[in-house]
Amino acid sequence: MSMPGSVDELFDEPERLVERDRRRLLRAVASAGAQVRETARLVEEADVASIADSGRPRALVVVGRREGAIVGSALRALAGAACPVWVVHVPGPDIPVWVTAADLVLVLSRTGAGAYALTAANEAARRGCALAGVGAADAPLHARCAQARAPYVALPGSREQQASLWSLMTPALLVAGVTGVLPTAIWEPETVADLLDESALRCGPNQESFANPAKTLALELLDSLPMLISQGAVAGVAASRAVDQLAVLAGLPAAHFRLPEQAVPARRVLSGPFRAVADDDFFRDRTEGGRRELRMICFTDSSAGDAAAAMRDLRELADSTHVVTSVLQPMSQQAAEQPIREMAELIGMVDFAAAYVSLAGDMEASR
Repeated sequence: MSMPGSVDELFDEPERLVERDRRRLLRAVASAGAQVRETARLVEEADVASIADSGRPRALVVVGRREGAIVGSALRALAGAACPVWVVHVPGPDIPVWVTAADLVLVLSRTGAGAYALTAANEAARRGCALAGVGAADAPLHARCAQARAPYVALPGSREQQASLWSLMTPALLVAGVTGVLPTAIWEPETVADLLDESALRCGPNQESFANPAKTLALELLDSLPMLISQGAVAGVAASRAVDQLAVLAGLPAAHFRLPEQAVPARRVLSGPFRAVADDDFFRDRTEGGRRELRMICFTDSSAGDAAAAMRDLRELADSTHVVTSVLQPMSQQAAEQPIREMAELIGMVDFAAAYVSLAGDMEASR
């Protein structure tokens, strides 16, 4: 296999890009829509709707790590402050001491074998909580849920380890819907699956870089020290997902600041030692001398309020300190109609971008 001359050339040669993707990350990310459809059928087969027989819970406690943690954050963001049910995420193995039979514990584990998940499921069953689990078929968590007569969504073993978010997100959203934690209208699996398919076409390897927001973002991230700023709860979930995927797939560290509560530390970083020099040449090689410079990536959703004003102030400060800024936001009008659709489009973009950064890093390492 011949070597492309640069990352830009690699990104614009789809066949070479796919050939270099030995972990099949791009294929796994592109399968998000299919994951939603298949998992929705598995949820129905698991009779998760039977949880609704116990009525609306006092609290929904989501137990999970990495992708499970992202799901917990997503549920909190979608529920909002007006939700009559507490939505709490815990990493396990412990669950809060106040959790009782009035609450619902949802345990998310891609493998279904982690001690954090098994211990939490055991404790929830001991306290008489409503319980539901998601994990691999025939995993220890599956057996624990069966003992407690709790529904369990058994995921296929073929799911890619680093791209199975929607395999966990789909059951969680459906559980939240049938139990009254979220309005059922907020989650339409087929609609969201279609949106993820559209995102895969727009961000996939066949789309050229100039028209591909994920490739554009990846190129921006490669030569920078990324500083992610999120405005709104949904944007915050996508930014958290970006931090996780960039670190795990590409080994690239990124800092995340939520607005408006983290505006002060964000301003300090923009004014700190990593900002560009005043006489900076925009067109120079920014990796000269091996020094990465800040790039501010702004994640925005349709919410406004104090966060919008704080974002505007930060962008003005970035301009004055010569920090390059990019904006990541939903591109389709359909996505802006519902928070879950905004979340799906933003997460789709960052998942593809992290995969491209990983492939570019592999190319550089092989030189």
